Amino acid sequence: MPSTTVTVGSAVGLHARPATIIAEAVADTGATVTLSLEGGDPVDAGSALMIMTLGAEKGTDVVVTADDQGTLDAIAALVAKDLDAD
Repeated sequence: MPSTTVTVGSAVGLHARPATIIAEAVADTGATVTLSLEGGDPVDAGSALMIMTLGAEKGTDVVVTADDQGTLDAIAALVAKDLDAD
């Protein structure tokens, strides 16, 4: 499975709102996607609760792994975006 490392862009990190947006996007793809901290255990990116357990703050590097490159690119872009910006 392809993977890439991206930096969390949301001002509050991967907490409630950003985690929910990412989890919903993963659910819409129907693909298997995981997130992990460098060297850490991967969590299911289709679960907002699991994403929040990473404790990833703004500026933290997160490894995104997905079934295919298109899904990987889309979810990585969400992780890197400030999802709390209006």
